[in-house]
Amino acid sequence: MEWMAWTWPTAVFFGIIAITLITFTVLAIKFPEVPRNGILGIETTRGDRLFITLLGSAFINLAWIGMLSAPQWGALVVCFFYALAVFRWV
Repeated sequence: MEWMAWTWPTAVFFGIIAITLITFTVLAIKFPEVPRNGILGIETTRGDRLFITLLGSAFINLAWIGMLSAPQWGALVVCFFYALAVFRWV
């Protein structure tokens, strides 16, 4: 793994993403889901909402880094509330 500089925060980040994907796979197997129409007007499943949440959180973090000089923990709080909103209304 010399081609990439792995740090503990990077490894933890990718580990959490992997655990989340495994958890959502197990949930989909144990509790089959019914797609629902939300605020976007399209049918979404838990996996779709997870993808939308991860993508939106990436953009929130990039915007936070580019526009604010506040600590990155603030972006984490914003992403948390964004995730709650996506899973509730999308």
